[in-house]
Amino acid sequence: MDLRLPTSTDEVTASTKQAASWLDQNWQSWVEGGVRIVFIVLLALVLRAVVRKLITQLIARMGRPGEDEAETRLGGLLANSGVVNTERRQQRSEAIGSVLRSVASFSILGTAALMVLSALGVNLAPLLASAGVAGVAIGFGARNLVTDFLSGVFMIMEDQYGVGDEIDTGVATGTVLEVGLRVTKLRGTGGEIWYIRNGEVKRIANMSQGWSTAAVDVQVGYKEDLSRVEELIKDAAEQLSKETPYDELIWGRVKVLGVDSVATDSLVLKVEARTTPGKSAQVARALRQRLKLAFDQAGVKLKEEAAAAPAASAAAVEFLPPSVLADPHSVRSEATKPIPVQTAE
Repeated sequence: MDLRLPTSTDEVTASTKQAASWLDQNWQSWVEGGVRIVFIVLLALVLRAVVRKLITQLIARMGRPGEDEAETRLGGLLANSGVVNTERRQQRSEAIGSVLRSVASFSILGTAALMVLSALGVNLAPLLASAGVAGVAIGFGARNLVTDFLSGVFMIMEDQYGVGDEIDTGVATGTVLEVGLRVTKLRGTGGEIWYIRNGEVKRIANMSQGWSTAAVDVQVGYKEDLSRVEELIKDAAEQLSKETPYDELIWGRVKVLGVDSVATDSLVLKVEARTTPGKSAQVARALRQRLKLAFDQAGVKLKEEAAAAPAASAAAVEFLPPSVLADPHSVRSEATKPIPVQTAE
């Protein structure tokens, strides 16, 4: 290419004509490309705003309790198997909305960026190929991270557990302190903090969702009247359920399920009470204490007394071997002495 500056009038005129001709040939494509880029950017921004607004409205509807929520799809998605916690519903809805808005923004703006590059004349084939190779490499290297993220999203959407719940993940048991998209933080029974990756959790037992069951095994003597014992249990449980704070912790009547096991000297009755989530141990302890007091007042034995062994006869006692501390001149001692050997004269 000749980069020499024009020195004559004719050369300046020729260069000016060439530049004008080049501008005349390309200005339409420039304007068309600019308009296309502006249109793509505006469309992406409008679409992103509309989608985010729709997601916000959807999440607000999901977080708002409805009268007939058990029959709706959204209500079924967010409903617990027991009592629905409004604050927990709101937190879970906001978490789901944040994830959906981030995914929508990334998808829309990423697609718009590729379309803008295409409008600028950039060859996207090498870029997409490189991105594909890089994506595969990152996918292999960060597969555990992706697994943790997806598991966290589904845990939040399905409301498997929340902050304050007592759960058993198989590898650790404790109270949930924080639920993240990658890691769940637990406070163990000994005060330790567990950091558990969501992708490593294969099973979850939630002891704080819906309701709990306080199971008490009541042992009574074999000869006790079971009808009377059941009445004592029901009266003590009913009295307990009317006192504070157990009037809020016990849900419904305490049930006596019947005889659970039989032994030679005792019987075991199974008693159950439906309680507030996480309060079953407290209710079970209080119920055992009240049953003990009720049984003491009514004279109910927890176990039959063993029969006394029969006394040995006098004749049998006479031929028993003497003890070390026995009188050497007693009848028993004399009876155990060896017979002296008589020698022949």
